[in-house]
Amino acid sequence: MWVTQMNLHLTFKMAAVGRLVLMWSCLAVTGIASAIEWPVPYRRFSSRPPANPYCQAGVIPFCPTGREANTMPTFQATDIIEVYALKAPVWEFKFGDLLAKFHIMHDAIGFKNLNTGLNYTMEWYELFQLFNCTFAHVLPNKTLEWCNQGATCIYDGIDDIHWSQNGTLAKVADITGQMFNDFAQWTLWDNKTGIFYETWTVENEPGGKMWFDSFDCASFVLRAFQKIGDLGGKFNNSVHLNYTRIHLYSNEPQYLGNASTLFGPGQNQTLVNDMLAFYGHFQSHQSIGHLMESLAEAYEEVYTSHRFYFFYNFEYWFLPMVEPYIKLTYYDVPLPGTQGYRRLPDY
Repeated sequence: MWVTQMNLHLTFKMAAVGRLVLMWSCLAVTGIASAIEWPVPYRRFSSRPPANPYCQAGVIPFCPTGREANTMPTFQATDIIEVYALKAPVWEFKFGDLLAKFHIMHDAIGFKNLNTGLNYTMEWYELFQLFNCTFAHVLPNKTLEWCNQGATCIYDGIDDIHWSQNGTLAKVADITGQMFNDFAQWTLWDNKTGIFYETWTVENEPGGKMWFDSFDCASFVLRAFQKIGDLGGKFNNSVHLNYTRIHLYSNEPQYLGNASTLFGPGQNQTLVNDMLAFYGHFQSHQSIGHLMESLAEAYEEVYTSHRFYFFYNFEYWFLPMVEPYIKLTYYDVPLPGTQGYRRLPDY
């Protein structure tokens, strides 16, 4: 189990046309889009912050059977390791295979040491569950609290039956024990510095210019496969794997600021109230009935008022939404060394 914890969350709000005009005038003052690099690079950190006791994982704790924090198994240099791609439906513990029908899948990696017979499963996922990583809590003091942190979990064994019957269990590569040991050191670095989870991919249109990239379980597997390839791992080019992305579509995002500038002294009260109302639609502690009502209002906000407040690198942005607004894709990404493979950004 590898953690510490933190905070993230989101929400929505409906506004009259007059207030929307006022909002845009505020954005014109605070916007710095001309100086922004697109897509905005994911920010790495020197270390994980301490856990925030406000944030709770919910029904299932993070990595309950995992290894001791910040440790990895070590193999003999000459060991032969099989690498597996693993997939299963998101929230399977609650909804069974329902989300698989919509191609909403969780990704992981399996390692089988042929010399020792020891197997391991490695996953990167949310410390406080997906909803908390996607939307912020609105606090009584009229500020926002995020419970958003992702981390790596590695535990003994691979549940072959579970992965194969519910999603995917596919051998993708062979590596040596030395390659695995080098990969393990990279994993420790990645886990220490890549601390927050990002659900959304934000673009100007389907397949168009990207404003923000996601950072989730699928992107971890892609980063990990790329590193294994860099270390000399040979991938099976006959294996084809699809990965889930959840997209938002927006014209050029407008920078708003971080929490201290937005909610501190001299705050723009109209902007703050609008953000609080927006995020208020997405409170995970609501009753199911109230949550459905809030989600309906949020749908109206995005599809009618064309607005979304977005949180990335611990900073806030305004997204002027455009059609098709929100879309889920399940797309093929070639393995390293195979035809059509494209390197990921070096975060």
